[in-house]
Formats: sequence, structure tokens, C-alpha cells
Amino acid sequence: MTGMSRPPRRLPSPRAMVVAPQPEAVEAGAAMLAAGGNALDAALACALTQGVVDPMMCGIGGIATLQILDPASGTHRVLNGLGTCPGAAREDMWAADFLGECPDGFGYRVKGYANECGPLAVTVPGALRVFADAHARLGRRPWASLFEAAIGFAEEGWIIRPHVHAMFTLDERPYGRLSYVEKLGHTGEGRALYLRPDGTPKRLGETVRNPALADTLRGLAREGAEDFYHGALARRIAAAMEASGGLLSLADLAAFRAAESAPLMVPYRGFQLALPEPPAGGVVVGEMLRILERFDLTALGHNTPDYIALVAEAMRIAGIDKEAHVGDPAFRPVPVEWLLSDAYADECAARIRRGERASLVRAVSDAPNTTHVSCTDAEGMVVSMTHTLAVPSGVIVPGTGFMLNGAMNWMDPRPGRAGSIAPGKRRYSSMTPTIVLQDGQAVATLGAPGGAWITVAVAQVLLNLLDWGMGMQEAVMAPRFSATGETIDLSNRIPRATERALQAMGHATKRSYQSYAFAGVHGITLWDGVPEGGADPQRDGYAAGV
Repeated sequence: MTGMSRPPRRLPSPRAMVVAPQPEAVEAGAAMLAAGGNALDAALACALTQGVVDPMMCGIGGIATLQILDPASGTHRVLNGLGTCPGAAREDMWAADFLGECPDGFGYRVKGYANECGPLAVTVPGALRVFADAHARLGRRPWASLFEAAIGFAEEGWIIRPHVHAMFTLDERPYGRLSYVEKLGHTGEGRALYLRPDGTPKRLGETVRNPALADTLRGLAREGAEDFYHGALARRIAAAMEASGGLLSLADLAAFRAAESAPLMVPYRGFQLALPEPPAGGVVVGEMLRILERFDLTALGHNTPDYIALVAEAMRIAGIDKEAHVGDPAFRPVPVEWLLSDAYADECAARIRRGERASLVRAVSDAPNTTHVSCTDAEGMVVSMTHTLAVPSGVIVPGTGFMLNGAMNWMDPRPGRAGSIAPGKRRYSSMTPTIVLQDGQAVATLGAPGGAWITVAVAQVLLNLLDWGMGMQEAVMAPRFSATGETIDLSNRIPRATERALQAMGHATKRSYQSYAFAGVHGITLWDGVPEGGADPQRDGYAAGV
């Protein structure tokens, strides 16, 4: 048939957009934009709702990294609210109980799972401090208005979605960690909220109502975040920790401050990648792309064996450097300038051209229980934020309805190491909320939940956007692969012929059962100022324009 043409677009182009993995959270963010809120207001309303409808992924008991670009005020900053070890933590507190690293490389095993589940697993929650600091500086709508949607979902209820159910039923005992049902049922309140009478997780389509969390959120809306760190809520948290033998104290909460910095600015093919500094994962993404910039990727063909082998090698090199050098810069200097330098990228590219292969036996990673929100508005503000419970501790502060993080699982129980426990110390996190600029203007924002896969997934989506010219939805849907260890992991949509070719080249491979695998990237492009969103199909969310 000839003479066919595409029907004209009837929908108006949006002027603002929000994208996230949960439909209820996107709804909250879009409503905030429609009510006159800016991108930050919308991202925070979205994030607070995420904490209600994805309770094992994130929440006010968790941690966060936020990047914001506001052309109107000339602001471009990163707020890092990664949880710190409590002041009572000791480097040797689990040295005698250390059992080894988890087989998948995420975290450390100690006797009785004390660093993963229960009161000893909790680090100082930083998410709400990030929310409040950002809003105080650049928010437009009243603080209390940010909580309205979250309160509504907590009180009226939300339905168990496919990805929530997948997390509720996840069994991580083969990887040296507890199953999620054990954490859901760690407290009586958790059992009442999330489990059926027979002890199994609630099923798809069943409703969760959390009136205690609604009351907590009302209090925070009224009193502000200071209630969490200095006020009555802080005293409730500290009392619960003391009563159960936890380390987190009122002094820890009161002393917590989010780390603020300019983003790392990494050049790539005429663009500037704005990335969060250590201990977040931006330097790892930046190093990968600095290496790959030395190659003509498009000449290899997208996701061909040669392309996958090359990109996987850059992933391994950056992963090795992360293990050796990247941690909390307040405790150990991180050689960021060297890792991102032309000289080092040239050296790594030369090693690849000589046929050398890096050996990455294991990469310590983050858990998959993380979430992300990207938002833009009509005035050009761009917000990218990733937040998480790390490993959910299972601990719900009595009468509050929210779970605390279990990020002590990230800390190395062995004394004398870069990642060892120390009061006030932050552990490396792969969270990488990203903004892409061209000639000083934002042209894209993206980020992802997904543990150690975050950095490799964000890097691939950036390649899809900037080298291959894909739109955001196409870029996040394209088949991905991962090399966070010796094996190249392949999503199930990469052809078997490609896998056989990689094996013939001497690469070990492993095929995922998932069609959409390796982190859940969500983002927005802004070519010519028009927002276009993309939501990874492995999660439950979408992009909404206003």
C-alpha cells in the first residue's frame, strides 16, 4: 500500500512532565504541577506518595539523593541524604559474627541477620531532610500541600500492583538475606498492614490502608521535617530504638545534615553530564562514558557482540575502580579528577584496544528496593531524585506506620577496610539521578532504581539517547545487558545468536528470564524544550504531561 501517512497529533504538547515507577505517585506529581507547583513541588509530592504505595522501596524512614537545576535562580545543586552510621556504631561490632559477603555481591552476612533486619540495621534516615532543605530553598507551593496525596492514599488505601507483589514475595535467602515476607512480618504492625491471616503477603488487587501513616504524615505536614529530627516524632523514633536495643539515638537524628555540592560535570560528545558526587554513583557512570567516548560506537552497531563486549569492558573497569576508590570522601579521599580525566580514559581505552580484559570478581551493590522520580516544569526547572530504604529493616516505629531503612547492611563488618563501620559514615550507593545539558540548557533527566545495575543501566540509556538518537521511551525500553562481575548478563530480548557470538569471543554470559531487566530507568528528554517521557516497562509507572 502506498500513499500512507501518519495521522496528525491531536494532543497538545505538554509544558511540564513527571515520570515515576508508581502510577499513584505520578498522579500526585501531575496534580501538583496542574495546581501551580513547580518541578520540585511535584517531585516531592510524588516521592512522599511513593513512600506510601511502595513501602518496601522507600519512605520517610529512608535515604535520598536529589539533583535540581533551576535556571530562574541560577541554582544547580545535589543534595545527598545517604544514611549515616549511628554514633554508637563500632567498627568491630560484628567482626566476630561476620559470615561473608552475600553471594550476589550485595551487602554482608552476619549471624542472625542483625545488620539487615531489626533495630541494629537502621542508619540515620536522610530522605526527609533532603525534601525539607530543597523545598525551603526552591519550593513554590506550601509545605503542607506536598503531603495531601500521600495522606489520601494512606488513609483511603491503595491496591497491590504487580511490582509491589513481586517485591513482597521476593525470597532473598539464596543470596544470604532474608525473604521479604520475613521483613513484612517483623512487627505486629507490619503483619497487620501487609500480610494475610495465613501469613502470606497480600495478593494482587488487595487494598492496603495505613491510617497510622496518614496521621504521621499529617503531623509532618503541620510541624515540618523538624518534628522528625528534633521534635515529638524524633523522640518516638529514639525511644523505640532504645527499647529494642537499636543504635539510632535522638542525638543522631538532631545532628543529621544532608551533604550539598555542585554536581560533577562530565563531558561526553558535546554534552555535559551532571552527576552526583561520591558516595553516590555518578563517578562510575561518568568513568564509563569517558572511556566509551574514545570509540566509534555507532560503527559497531547497536547491541552487536562487539558493541556489548566493548561496553561491558568499560563497565568492569569502572566497577573495579569503584570498589578500590569510591566511598565516603569525608573518611577517605576519592580520586574523582583522576578517574574522570582524559589521561585515564585514554589509558583504559588503550587497554581495551590491546585486548586486555579486566577482572571484576564481585561488585558490592545496592538492593533493588529503590525508586526514582524525574520532573520538569514550564519554567525550565529540572529535578531528578532517587530514594530508597536500602535494605528494609522490617522495623516499623510503633504507631507511626512507616518502616525504617536497614542500610547498616551496606557497611563492611570487617575492621580496617574502606567500607568499614564508623560513626557518621556513609556507604557507597549506586543511586545516580542525572541531568544532561547542551550549551548550558537541560536536554534530559533520568535515573533508576535497581541496585548495582543502576549505573550500568543509566549509562546504556545515555548511550541510547546521545549516540543512537533514540527517544526516551525507546531508550529505556531497548534491551540491556550488565557486567557488574565476570559474567555478562543479558536481558531475554538480546538474540541467542548474539549470546553465542559473545561466548565464541571468550565471554561468559548469563541470560535473564526478564524481557526488561537490569534496573528500571525513568526519564524525560527536553529536545527543543518539549518534554517527552519514558517509563521502564518492568515497573508499574508512566510519564504524565501537564
